Amino acid sequence: MVLPASDTILLRLTHPTPDELSVIWKETASEWRAALSMSKFLELSQYLETVPLARNQGITHWILVDARLEANQRQILSSCETYRKRALASTKDGEVKDVIVHTVASVFCIPQYRGRGYAQRMMQELSRELRNWQLDGLQCVGSMLYSDIGTNYYAKLGWRPHTLNSHVELRSLSVSRSPLVQDVLAEDIPALCSKDEEQLRNAMAKRIGEEQERVMIVPDIDHMSWHFANEDFVCKFLFGEVPKHKGAVAGTKGSRIWITWTRRYYDHPDEPNAKNLLCILRLVFEGNSGADTDVSVEEGKYSEQTQSLQAVLQAAQQEAHAWKLNEIQLWDPTPLVRKMLAQSDLDFKIVERQHKSIASALWYHEDDEVGSTPLWLNNEYYAWC
Repeated sequence: MVLPASDTILLRLTHPTPDELSVIWKETASEWRAALSMSKFLELSQYLETVPLARNQGITHWILVDARLEANQRQILSSCETYRKRALASTKDGEVKDVIVHTVASVFCIPQYRGRGYAQRMMQELSRELRNWQLDGLQCVGSMLYSDIGTNYYAKLGWRPHTLNSHVELRSLSVSRSPLVQDVLAEDIPALCSKDEEQLRNAMAKRIGEEQERVMIVPDIDHMSWHFANEDFVCKFLFGEVPKHKGAVAGTKGSRIWITWTRRYYDHPDEPNAKNLLCILRLVFEGNSGADTDVSVEEGKYSEQTQSLQAVLQAAQQEAHAWKLNEIQLWDPTPLVRKMLAQSDLDFKIVERQHKSIASALWYHEDDEVGSTPLWLNNEYYAWC
């Protein structure tokens, strides 16, 4: 079989048929099924098409193909998927706008097609297509992805890494539960997300001195529900039950701290060298926009919130231990969070990711094809896909 050159005009970016999508899922299973069996991975892939964030055309599948060939008879030279996400953008003067960001995921090329430039061609075509994709009257300010192949490949294509791809790492432990902590259940999530978004909009409207524009993906109920649907499916397969606790909250009303989390099983939990994670989706400081900056907190409130932060992270350690997870990750620790952790009793370390889960973004401008780089806030795990 003679394959086309990656720079030929005969290639085009399009969408797979249902049969072609099934082929893609089967081909990618060895890369991404993690602790699932093949059949369960295919079942999960179909199921995740129906949950919040993905349903109602929230997810789009893309393939690079030879335009001369018929659907279901053509080679899938490269494939990926994108999610349309709500985001906020604010100017340096504090004007806040609702915008769109597309996140790119599951970039894949089967082994026999690799090294020919097909994935690169697909991403080049995609960068142009996404700017005007599913706008619904809003502006698309950029697209994001999470690279598992370091920083260079996608940076050359326009997706430049976030200035910091760091996380806090804590060990899974059986620890005593703090009386300060309450469980966050599924029914609590909508109200917490609503409060979080309200705070974020207010914070984005404030000028804090930097000259850059700011952008963040909204940590809404659709994001949380997507992660919970994923973990519930996997936990049901592995353990025969789904987890009830979706996070933890501590503190007094008006100055609470809460976290939401998701369980990630990359290996079967009974394997001796398993490395499975409890990933903190979102960390929220109630009543304190300084959680996203290096803003000081009044002394009494600071002390209370430091204790609350330790309490909810210890709850995460206990949850990880109960569900056979090896460690906890909290992405994008702000200067305030780092300071509080340093004054806590927690045993933790800060990890700078170099090769895996490198958050990267390509930014658009109203007038130019690719605009200047805004300040990307809240590079937390909820936005990962």
